[in-house]
Amino acid sequence: MFTLAIDTVLAHEGDEFTDIPEDRGGPTKYGIASRWHPEVDLKTLTREQAIEIYWTDHWAGHRYETLPAPIAIKVFDLAVNLGHRAVVKCLQRALRACGEMVEVDGLLGRETARAAALVDQTVLVAALRSEAAGEYRVLAAKNQDQAVFLNGWLNRAYS
Repeated sequence: MFTLAIDTVLAHEGDEFTDIPEDRGGPTKYGIASRWHPEVDLKTLTREQAIEIYWTDHWAGHRYETLPAPIAIKVFDLAVNLGHRAVVKCLQRALRACGEMVEVDGLLGRETARAAALVDQTVLVAALRSEAAGEYRVLAAKNQDQAVFLNGWLNRAYS
């Protein structure tokens, strides 16, 4: 499942080195930001090295594999950008929209995973997309300097 998820992330992040002044993460390549990975030489970073960083820092230990594949892939892709806890809250709100009254605590535990397996996956993905889009809109509204990224974020949410 990680292989499918990382392919989605890398398709969204791209493979070019970028240094956009408004990007709070600083220079990036494959979505790996210098702010959180100052030890990485981004100019020489390979796809394989980026995948290892994503595995270690963003997949392992987060329990995404306990979710149905389409949900795990979407949650992982969004978490890389929004953060794990924020996206799990989006998932939990989406589950509530689907009739599963899970606690919205940002923790990917058994209750959330069980509920995700019970609901119609197409409906849950649609609800998750909507919740993520709302999260991105709030982020852009609270941080006007980040609003320049909103269209790209919304494309990610709705993809």
